[in-house]
Amino acid sequence: MANVNWRTINIDLLDPESPANFSTSSLAPAVASVSASEVQSLSSQIKQLLRGGDSEGALRGALENPPYGGDAAAKEVHLATVVEILQSIKQSEMSPMLSRIYGSDGGVEVLDVLMKFLYKGMSHTSQPSSASTRSMSPQSTGFSQIHSRGGGEGGGQAMSVLLSWHEKLVEIAGPGSIIRVMSDRRTV
Repeated sequence: MANVNWRTINIDLLDPESPANFSTSSLAPAVASVSASEVQSLSSQIKQLLRGGDSEGALRGALENPPYGGDAAAKEVHLATVVEILQSIKQSEMSPMLSRIYGSDGGVEVLDVLMKFLYKGMSHTSQPSSASTRSMSPQSTGFSQIHSRGGGEGGGQAMSVLLSWHEKLVEIAGPGSIIRVMSDRRTV
């Protein structure tokens, strides 16, 4: 007994109410598994609505069916669909559309899902792609030229659209939407 180093004993394991003995899997809500093919078929249906001129229906359809249980490829396909919908809606139509969604049944949850997609889209457009990092040319000033002139503007345009939607969404749903999205364990 004299050879036991008391400083190395993890006393949290001995306490039944310790966080070390608590399963964190119970904190995450159960989500249904979604395949990439299901997300692809949903995406094509949503794009049909968008081509038909029902942009609000397309947005609502995309936001009411987020692929929480999907793999990375399924989530990327759905993100691309949502960003395409957001880019097709005029800026003057944003606030009235968000107000109608907010006032409907389940509107708060739908707008929270939109906020998740906005943050996911912003994180993707801010990361440089591997193709753009291969074409970097070192400058004599110590700075690198990542994009050539006129190139790489698509990410900036998408970011501008996402930021406009974020601004309008916070106006309508309030800052509570940001808090709910940051604390939710389900990711899009």
